[in-house]
Amino acid sequence: MNGLRDTLARQTELVTKRIPITSLALIFVVLVCLSLVFIDGWRSWTARNIQLREMGISTSNMTRAIAQHADDTIKAADTTLVGLVERVQTDGTGPEALRRMHELLVRRVIELPQLQGLFVYDEKGNWLVNALPAMPSNVNNSDRDYFIYHSTHADPKPYIGLPIRSRSTGAWIITVSRRIEHADGSFAGVALATINMDYFNKFYKSFEIGQHGVIVLGLNNGIMLTRRPLLADTNGKNIANIPLFRDNVAKKASGTIVIVSALDNVRRLNSFRHLEHYPLFVATALSEDEILADWLTDTYLHSTGVGILLIVLSMLGFHLVGQIKQRLNAEAELVRARDALETLNQTLERLALQDGLTGLANRRHFDLALDKEFSRAVREASSLALIMIDVDCFKQYNDIYGHAAGDECLRKISQVIKTNQNRPGDVAARYGGEELGVLLPGTDVRGAMTIAEKIRLEIHNLGIEHTGNSAGVVTVSAGVDAFIPIQNLDNPLELIQAADKALYAAKSSGRDRVCENQSATGPHRSAPEQEPSAIL
Repeated sequence: MNGLRDTLARQTELVTKRIPITSLALIFVVLVCLSLVFIDGWRSWTARNIQLREMGISTSNMTRAIAQHADDTIKAADTTLVGLVERVQTDGTGPEALRRMHELLVRRVIELPQLQGLFVYDEKGNWLVNALPAMPSNVNNSDRDYFIYHSTHADPKPYIGLPIRSRSTGAWIITVSRRIEHADGSFAGVALATINMDYFNKFYKSFEIGQHGVIVLGLNNGIMLTRRPLLADTNGKNIANIPLFRDNVAKKASGTIVIVSALDNVRRLNSFRHLEHYPLFVATALSEDEILADWLTDTYLHSTGVGILLIVLSMLGFHLVGQIKQRLNAEAELVRARDALETLNQTLERLALQDGLTGLANRRHFDLALDKEFSRAVREASSLALIMIDVDCFKQYNDIYGHAAGDECLRKISQVIKTNQNRPGDVAARYGGEELGVLLPGTDVRGAMTIAEKIRLEIHNLGIEHTGNSAGVVTVSAGVDAFIPIQNLDNPLELIQAADKALYAAKSSGRDRVCENQSATGPHRSAPEQEPSAIL
């Protein structure tokens, strides 16, 4: 037998020395593979961020250029309107003045390619003069939003109106208008410049924005004037509630953000900017997938190369580890067998000392603990206390509710006792049937009484229904005794008998209570007051 133990010890030592070699080899292989993955992943992620950052700068510059173009375009038209308003208010609207004004308007439309037309309306919306070759008859524009705005607002600033179709050409136009006033400041009419939407669309087509890129020109109130690519509902569409406009464009002068479009669910890098002089904004968006297409191709190539290298390294590394493991299998199996045997022995030992129903210590465990603690109390001259607990009217409970319910009742009561058992030396056991015992080393009668009362009260508060008990719920009675045992004078059985006697007194006096043994006498029965048990 000793030879077998020596062999097991030597084999265990051998395996203990060799196992780290296997672990180190495995760790080395894993670290090499992880390092390759990390380095390639870090390189790819850095390249991705650089690509997005550079495209963010490019998109921002493109937006700045488009915004400047729109600002300059409208500025040229607005400058013409300023001169036109001054001329009307100075020269009036007589036939000769209108004739000269018509010639001026025609020249200005020719000189400025963005202009679709120039118009002057009187206070009723009738056409006074325009840049067309011939004056249409009986045309009135008092229903247009720019006319309504100027007739109700004395604002001298230019007004950018909603996108409309021209009544003279049928094309989509952007209107820029100014108020004309009489000498007394009252409303005298409107000077209007119309900008052909195609002028902006042709300019936007000169930018490379990919298949899913977008350029938008809109009013600050969220009305879209035009868009590339141009959709059927683009002109005049309200985008005030989409997240890009609501959370960004409406709150900031400019910015760049990556967001999923609410219109077509495409994730784009968006750059926006408000015009410097007019209430408009420009937004340029590039598809993130298109931005990262080249990066993604490069990443796939690198990842494929790294993946092949990882496979080769992994195969070689794990083959090496496998060879080492094969040499250790016999020793490891021997160690596992020994460990399994020890675990089984520990389990059997634990089961042999534990009550299967309640999970508390069984009677054998209780007897061993009592002898051990009794001997310790004799040596150290310390107090040893015992609480004996019995479930009141438990036979009636089983008769009324059945033995399955009785078992469950005992489990709940035992759980209360177990949750209050915190000190390593305290032992709670199922003494027999519905009788339970709690052994409390280093505890006097007063401390044991306090603990017993706490357990009794918690069990009563469980509220387990028991119609056969006068209290209406399951209760327990407990007897307590404690003394400082004296060698050759006391024995463990006396403590059990004294606690049982106190338990009988509790039963006789009405149940659901705790009693101590009143008949015990002698100096060793009056232990000095000590700290109550830690199960409190």
